[in-house]
Amino acid sequence: MTPPTPVSQFKSLFGEPNIATPLQKPISACSKLGSLFLPRRLSVQFQAPRGDSRMSLKAITVSATTAEKAKKPYPGESKGFVEEMRFVAMKLHTKEQAKEGEKEISQPEERSVVKWEPTTDGYLRFLVDSKLVFDTLEKIVSDAVFPYYAEFRNTGLERSASLAKDLEWFREQGHTIPEPSSPGLTYAQYLKELSVKDPQAFICHFYNIYFAHFAGGRMVGKKVAEKILDKKELEFYKWDGQLSQMLQNVRDKLDKVAEEWTREEKNHCLEETEKSFKLSGEVLRLIIVS
Repeated sequence: MTPPTPVSQFKSLFGEPNIATPLQKPISACSKLGSLFLPRRLSVQFQAPRGDSRMSLKAITVSATTAEKAKKPYPGESKGFVEEMRFVAMKLHTKEQAKEGEKEISQPEERSVVKWEPTTDGYLRFLVDSKLVFDTLEKIVSDAVFPYYAEFRNTGLERSASLAKDLEWFREQGHTIPEPSSPGLTYAQYLKELSVKDPQAFICHFYNIYFAHFAGGRMVGKKVAEKILDKKELEFYKWDGQLSQMLQNVRDKLDKVAEEWTREEKNHCLEETEKSFKLSGEVLRLIIVS
């Protein structure tokens, strides 16, 4: 598949339509009363040619739909594209996970985290696979196949180094650190492929991985620590600096990037949310499924 054109090259030019009826002159600018928008319903009268008794004077109504007509805004659109992504993501939570959730529970990790029964071995597998996913994300933005990926370098949200410290701590406690498993390997490979051929879809995963970890991820870390780690707080759930400001900086960058996208590209990004939830959920499930 041919890689998409970088965002900076996306441009559109719209010409003004020239509407004419068979028996009338083209509608002039003055007949449109100074508006660039055509009315939704346009009433046009046709005069029967002289000498033709079979035709009579009649009026017809033409329904005109134009590309320029006003459209209903997308949920969150007025606040920026990140708000659109947040809205779609929240709808994919279950009611047990979030009050805005609409999804029916189909997997054990979709239940409230307070109902989980985590294991140390499962948690280690989750941390190892999570590190592989974050390693992959950080390398993608570092290499920046598309120039705007570079905007997301050194945001302060990076998690790979913190996870390395946590895994070393487990090793010091006598635990054997496993190799990455299928969920992490699958997700990492998918992100690599997506980042080259489908930048809008990749940005969807980037957003959902980092922002989900900040929100639900911290709750998971806290509850798991209470049950199996004697309430130890891992480095995975700590950030250097003011987290709220770092998150806002990334939101601003995401909104800025999306300003250059067409509505179709934005919709494509939003449509990838379900895939993001599926792959992240398979990694998260490692905590509670043997």
